[in-house]
Amino acid sequence: MRRIFAISAFLLVCGAAVADVGAFDMARWDSVIADVRARATAKNISTDTINATLRNPAFIPSIVKSDKNQSEFKLSLDEYLSRTVNSTRIARGRQMRGRYPTMLARTEELYGLPPHVILAFWGMESNYGEVKARHRLIDAFFTLIYDGRREKFFTDQLLALMKIADDNGLDINNIRGSWAGAMGHFQFIPTTLASYGMDGNGDGRVDIIDSVGDAMASAGNYLNKLGWNKNERIVRRVILPADFDTSLLDGKTKKTLTEWAAYGVLNADGGQIPLGNMVAGLVADVANRPNHSMDDFSPDSDVAPRPVITAYLTYPNFYRIKKWNNSNWYAIAIAELADKLK
Repeated sequence: MRRIFAISAFLLVCGAAVADVGAFDMARWDSVIADVRARATAKNISTDTINATLRNPAFIPSIVKSDKNQSEFKLSLDEYLSRTVNSTRIARGRQMRGRYPTMLARTEELYGLPPHVILAFWGMESNYGEVKARHRLIDAFFTLIYDGRREKFFTDQLLALMKIADDNGLDINNIRGSWAGAMGHFQFIPTTLASYGMDGNGDGRVDIIDSVGDAMASAGNYLNKLGWNKNERIVRRVILPADFDTSLLDGKTKKTLTEWAAYGVLNADGGQIPLGNMVAGLVADVANRPNHSMDDFSPDSDVAPRPVITAYLTYPNFYRIKKWNNSNWYAIAIAELADKLK
């Protein structure tokens, strides 16, 4: 009777939408469920958690469509920054700094992450917890496992989620996140949470969805393990000669600051960048290069106007951010938002 009910519920939920992703294969679905049960049992996940997970997972066609149709459209850097580092997000971040001073101070004390940096990640990932999760994560993971494009990855995520729920006394059916499986204030996937999650409020469990303290501690621990250096900046905005070799502007070529200075890299105001042996890369929006002249950056300068390229020197913390999210634009936005929240 339970299986008949589950199939009926599935058909009611999915309806004709299943046709959008092809005929549904119930044998494949049953095979996925059986495989998850076997793997979870082998990992000593409790029978209660296994049964709760497998009680009524749903296939969500829209998740498959989202996974297969991720937009390839790329915003320019200026467009991206205008959307992510805006006055509303900055104001909200300052409010959160005033609301959680003790938690932020404790995160800095334990993990070396300054408040403005934690706030920048929090703002970028969930707009300080305001972004609401849409999907039960078990539904998202079962759907993506069934689809098969990244079956191993999403199976690992589901098993990690089951273990997290088991260890922390969480109801797995109440854990919600994005269609791709990210959850909580800092949008951790389960395997990241399993490796870096921390009990920040001292209640004996890790809950990054309903506990801001746990979420901050987990983010601080993760960035600390990535090697975050609170004494170093993330980026420096600079200008380059108009004939600069743009193949060097993807962040992959790294040189000392002294070497970059010899290439004509200047501070945004036209002054000399700091010299030394610190290694950095350079990132610029080459595809959407604005038409600037030196006068745009140093209006009182006696230097004759000349075309320049705007760019960012990218320091080691920049590359630590990219281990969190492998996007140059994202890392620059974190740096810009963090600076606004100091």
